Amino acid sequence: MILSDGDIKKAIREKRLVIEPFDETCVQPSSYDLKLASQVRVFDNHKAGEIDVRNKQDISRVVKINGEGFVLHPGEFILGSTVESFAIPRDLAGKLEGKSSLARLGLVIHATAGYVDPGFKGQLTFEMSNISRSPIRLYGEMKVAQICFIMMSSPAEVPYGDKRLGSKYFGQKGPTASKIYLNFDKNEKR
Repeated sequence: MILSDGDIKKAIREKRLVIEPFDETCVQPSSYDLKLASQVRVFDNHKAGEIDVRNKQDISRVVKINGEGFVLHPGEFILGSTVESFAIPRDLAGKLEGKSSLARLGLVIHATAGYVDPGFKGQLTFEMSNISRSPIRLYGEMKVAQICFIMMSSPAEVPYGDKRLGSKYFGQKGPTASKIYLNFDKNEKR
């Protein structure tokens, strides 16, 4: 079951679901609009011939979006994040999607990570790319995505953030680089 606008507001009022800052004008019939924070993570691909996922290797840097915006060129990929911070309860999951009006311009908001586990806390990271042939200018605080909340059949027994899961992005702030290297044993032969 997907929460309706009334159920989203009720969960906020009851402090079961936390969205900070909460903006009632962002509540849609079955989702909540998300704003792009004023920093993005851009990739300096020329700094590495390849990325070995077993090693901590970050070839990105954070760039502040000024009042003139940030231009995302065709074929480019960046990480962004939500202005909003979340605390998702154990009995809800989230589904992240882009805004239709921006998708019609060629802006993709997430590559594959559109699911938010029960128990997640922090800001969400966007995996943004421009699949059009024209540059797209993005602005801090603009609505770029939406999240719907899905009621689970029962609360998660082991929610995201539990130490047993090794939740790499629990409590993240800002556009967070990949931590896939944490999935590999450091003593593994290379």
